[in-house]
Amino acid sequence: MKQSAVIKGLGFHVPERILSNKDLEQLVETSDEWITSRSGIKTRHVVSEGESLTDLSHGAALKALDDAGLSPEAITHILVATFSPESYIPSAACALQDRLGLRGRVAYDISAACTGFLYALENARAILALHPESKILVCSGDVVTSRVNWEDRATCVLFGDGCGAAVVAAEDGGPHRAVIRDVSLASDGALGDLLTIRGGGSGRHYRLGEPIGEDFFVQMQGREVFKHAVRSMTEVCNGLLERHGLTTDDVDMLLPHQANLRIIEAVGKKLGIPGERVFINVDKYGNTSAASVPIALSEAVHGGSVQPGQRVLLTAFGGGFTWGACLLDF
Repeated sequence: MKQSAVIKGLGFHVPERILSNKDLEQLVETSDEWITSRSGIKTRHVVSEGESLTDLSHGAALKALDDAGLSPEAITHILVATFSPESYIPSAACALQDRLGLRGRVAYDISAACTGFLYALENARAILALHPESKILVCSGDVVTSRVNWEDRATCVLFGDGCGAAVVAAEDGGPHRAVIRDVSLASDGALGDLLTIRGGGSGRHYRLGEPIGEDFFVQMQGREVFKHAVRSMTEVCNGLLERHGLTTDDVDMLLPHQANLRIIEAVGKKLGIPGERVFINVDKYGNTSAASVPIALSEAVHGGSVQPGQRVLLTAFGGGFTWGACLLDF
């Protein structure tokens, strides 16, 4: 019998600094009207000098642990989904372990871009299948603005920074936020060139003192990404629901990756889920990559948009390409 996994606690943390569309008008040739009409984004939170992913993941982790009623010492595994760790070595998970004052835990990073939270949840479920006594801290976030070209108005207006966290454990009859009913994941590396950050990787060797190039930053073919994102998220959601004999009528809320309002609305429309059952907070945070889904989930739960007895469908799409869906029963 498959071990049931539950989310015992949720939390998120974003930087204090807020960058509005009006602020961006002073940085790049753009306007509030242009940004809002194309993305639905009004503000985004961005790190200040010296602030890193470790700061954001630590803040999110403490809130999720408090929500779960657990101390850091109870955690056996730390998973961090990100493409923007504070450093390549040590990993983001090891850095977070140290910040939490822990030693000897299993700690590793997961790289799946904006789909990172769903990939991490599936990893957590797999761990629990082998070690049901585990208490797993999942942190999913990015400092996207560390890899944004502020001279490229097509991309720099879209992104913000943040981290979301969940404490995942085996169902034991105790209090929990949600049961992870199932997860479905997919990827297609053949489409990877449509959304990239190549600079800084082993395929691009930099010499000391050499200026970085445009490939160090997010580069995206927006129209193609839009098309693949909508199709992939729609298909994976339908497939997951079909696997359980469900339809979108059985879903109380669709909570998609908060990349762009047009993408969110297109996915909801293709799935036949009306707007009042689609959670949206992209206007406040922008596209926070791996943090997008857990921030939205935490905000929806703690804000009362999700109630006990409801079913929530998560879905995300990210560079790689990666995509996935997850069914949660509250």
